[in-house]
Amino acid sequence: MPAAPQPVPVLRWFKSSYSGGNATECVEAAFVSTGVLIRDSKAADGPLLDLPDPVWRAFTWALRRRELGC
Repeated sequence: MPAAPQPVPVLRWFKSSYSGGNATECVEAAFVSTGVLIRDSKAADGPLLDLPDPVWRAFTWALRRRELGC
């Protein structure tokens, strides 16, 4: 018995607060059940960077440490 098609979740993309204000350097992210997807907003149909949750947490932790001067 074939499996019925499953609905594809709609991704909710958001722009990085560090993206450039001139709309030429926009990075977008979307949370998924396994972590985070990253894409270039100028190439929305292009490749995605799929970061597992532990990698995303380590990345954002490192950014916060840098921001705090640690």
